[in-house]
Amino acid sequence: MPTFASPRRAPALLLCGALLALTATPALAAPGAPADAARPAPEPRSQPVFADEPVRETVWVDTGLDGDGDGTTDRVAADIARPRTDAPTPVIMDASPYYSCCGRGNENELKTYDDEGRPVGFPLFYDNYFVPRGYSTVLVDLAGTNRAQGCADVGGASDVTSAKAVIDWLNGRAKGYDAATGGAEVGAGWSTGDVGMIGKSYDGTIANGVAATGVEGLRTIVPIGAISSWYDYYRSDGVSFGADPSGLAETVEDGGRPECAAVKQRLDEGAPANGDVTPLWTERDHVPDAANVTASVFAVHGLNDLNVKTIQFGQWWDALAAHDVPRKVWLSQTGHVDPFDFRRAEWVDTLHRWFDHALLGMDNGIDAEPAASVERAPDEWSDEPSWSGETAAPTALHPVPGETDGLGGLTSAPAPADARASFTDDPRQDEYAWAQQPDQASPARSLFTSAPLQEDLRLAGTGSISVTASPSTSSAHLSAVLVDYGPATTRDHLGDGEGIRTLETESCWGESRDGDDACYRDTEATTADVDYRIVSRGWADLANHESLEQESPLTPGDPHEMTFRLSTADHVIPAGHRLGLIIAGTDGAFITAPDEPGRVDLDLAGTAVSLPIVGGSGAAVKAGLDAPATGTAAVRPERAPARPEIHLNGGSFTG
Repeated sequence: MPTFASPRRAPALLLCGALLALTATPALAAPGAPADAARPAPEPRSQPVFADEPVRETVWVDTGLDGDGDGTTDRVAADIARPRTDAPTPVIMDASPYYSCCGRGNENELKTYDDEGRPVGFPLFYDNYFVPRGYSTVLVDLAGTNRAQGCADVGGASDVTSAKAVIDWLNGRAKGYDAATGGAEVGAGWSTGDVGMIGKSYDGTIANGVAATGVEGLRTIVPIGAISSWYDYYRSDGVSFGADPSGLAETVEDGGRPECAAVKQRLDEGAPANGDVTPLWTERDHVPDAANVTASVFAVHGLNDLNVKTIQFGQWWDALAAHDVPRKVWLSQTGHVDPFDFRRAEWVDTLHRWFDHALLGMDNGIDAEPAASVERAPDEWSDEPSWSGETAAPTALHPVPGETDGLGGLTSAPAPADARASFTDDPRQDEYAWAQQPDQASPARSLFTSAPLQEDLRLAGTGSISVTASPSTSSAHLSAVLVDYGPATTRDHLGDGEGIRTLETESCWGESRDGDDACYRDTEATTADVDYRIVSRGWADLANHESLEQESPLTPGDPHEMTFRLSTADHVIPAGHRLGLIIAGTDGAFITAPDEPGRVDLDLAGTAVSLPIVGGSGAAVKAGLDAPATGTAAVRPERAPARPEIHLNGGSFTG
């Protein structure tokens, strides 16, 4: 993994000495040894030396865009909290659409202002913790939200430019003013121009998008549960999750802005319900632009995030790795949860050192530490030098028929040429219903299971499935689900807290100020004892078998070949467990049904799943995947939500 680039210019704070205070505690020397012999090298760390009330102000930055069509360019509001010092400081930025509509963090904090409109309450702990340590924090209202002008365009140019323009202003390349309209021009002489962007969900998505522009001055991003492609948030290989970007735009605009009706119309026109990829979606796909990224990336994602699904992390990480972008990752067992709420003390410490290195240029060794940390069991983490998803080998496994129709084996050996299976699409069912009773056939799915594994088998990365399917009607949706059959204790990611419980106690992180509390309610892991776990899933519209940009007519009875993606995984299937593959129709927990659900026949000889197995085919053989088997022991059901919730903002948009 490459080393991290130093900031563009050394901040003056480093020269004053105040932030070079060392926090490592010297070890006691052995009797008779020189006093310095047993002392470890101290780790440089920024210290909370700025105790005065921060400067709090708002600057309205001109984006150069006219999203609301009023004939003047839009200004976005950048609320700033910065130390009282003459030395220039780096910036930690969170650009968000949620500062007035929906809130940030586990406690849904909103921005607050005094009677004269000056910012007082800054959501999250960033200003409380980092401003005393010599950083400035800038919370940006995206265009069309809170106090910003313009219109929300959900991942488009307006969103990305909202934050990019502020970075340009911090570096003297854009204009800022002391009022939303008119006003005097103001500069950012207090800033070094070096910026680190951070944020969960929509906010982290903006960080990804801005990094993909290659804007000068952005030194690092910390995307948490973030989107890399808006298509894959609302659609998947031709199918729809049932929600649309115009609804989210209306929400973040606090119910909608009449002057933004034309923008919402363009969103609706560019996001057809049939799931085709259009120019609107292409514009909102940051993955192809990973080559532009010059910032380091510290990504965090929940492996059980059913909101911003793991494909968002996996495809972004793969693109970053292909371009040798400096990177680090935490993967948790939670759902859509911030690391502040599942690994708080370690998170604050790691984030502190990350920003010290990326924005202050401190040689604290974080770039030489393990680049990946993965939660294997609740609160049990495993570190590795680099994420194994980069080296796992695509390995083909094949569904083969069994003695009972609808139940078969999963093996490294292909199925016979005449092998067939079938299912009838029942949109009332979903992956949780399909995964239950694996020893019993169901007309709604075809299930293929391996023999009990002889050794642990790790999947790490993004897989895919190729099918040869013949529908009985002119429309067909497909789902594929990977299941680990065997007992385990895991985070209860399907519970209300998606793997955490909020407690009554509080802990404080930084300095509290009047109107801006640094204390947050503690959390703990919630767990569930299960007999199976869904490891990965994927969905597709068979009508898009030739192209995701254009549906092709399906002729009932004719076979069609299609390959579609499975969600990114990092999961160890223990020895003694079985690996299951389910192929079915409409997954009622996630996707919409086709116009005419019907029967689908599978040519098993033309069907295979490609899995990212650490150790490749050799590991698969050692685990016993060359020995087909059918049937598994009965299992207790994993709890399932009635419908998934799309809640980028902490509110709910039922999909």
